[in-house]
Amino acid sequence: MSVLAGRHALVTGAGRGIGAAIASRLVADGATVTLLGRTRATLEQVAATLGASADIAVCDVTDADAVSTTIGALPRVDILVNNAGQAASAPLVRTSDALWAQMLAVNLTAPFVCTRAVLPGMLAAGWGRIVTVASTAALRGYPYVSAYAAAKHGVLGLTRALALEVAAKGVTVNAVCPGFTDTDMLHDSIANIVARTGRTEDEARATLAALNPQGRFITPQDVAGVVAMLCDPAAAALTGLALPVSGGEVM
Repeated sequence: MSVLAGRHALVTGAGRGIGAAIASRLVADGATVTLLGRTRATLEQVAATLGASADIAVCDVTDADAVSTTIGALPRVDILVNNAGQAASAPLVRTSDALWAQMLAVNLTAPFVCTRAVLPGMLAAGWGRIVTVASTAALRGYPYVSAYAAAKHGVLGLTRALALEVAAKGVTVNAVCPGFTDTDMLHDSIANIVARTGRTEDEARATLAALNPQGRFITPQDVAGVVAMLCDPAAAALTGLALPVSGGEVM
């Protein structure tokens, strides 16, 4: 399939996990992709698997000036996937100002800054796709992740507001909301559960997998498939959505 032939996509947090899977899927659908992240080595590893259709850009999405400079040096971005994210857990009373600020910086402010940088080009072209990888935490609460959940709820508000702002201008704005996904972030969550509760790793994995009615973890490829659907030119009427990718955990 080449439904995205001639389109240039920018994927943040593309060096591993969901971001790498999204980049791979968009290349398979015909797009050229810029992989953006903080670590050159991991980006180069992913780019090597994608061939000439992929390039890299090294940038910390929490540095607004660096984002502006980096994106300004790229060809016009037709598709933006705000995938970079970070999760940290703590009871609210032990959530420091620094942890709160970091969760908002990575999960809410960074998508805003990246979106602001690419949007003028999309509006000028009369076509664009903006997809933010949020979380089921944007749609419901989970204990011990108040800062993370607040940021993900915020990015959903950003998505809905911008979708209305540009609805008649050829640009769609959506969010995908994965449940527990088999990535390094999940492995860190499992390690935290083991350390905090004394459960075994298998017990911790089973507890989290049981939240999904399908009895499994979501895969990065599950998420990439939904992102690709939203980027398809045929998805022009889909905007302002928050699509759960959670096996029925959130409906």
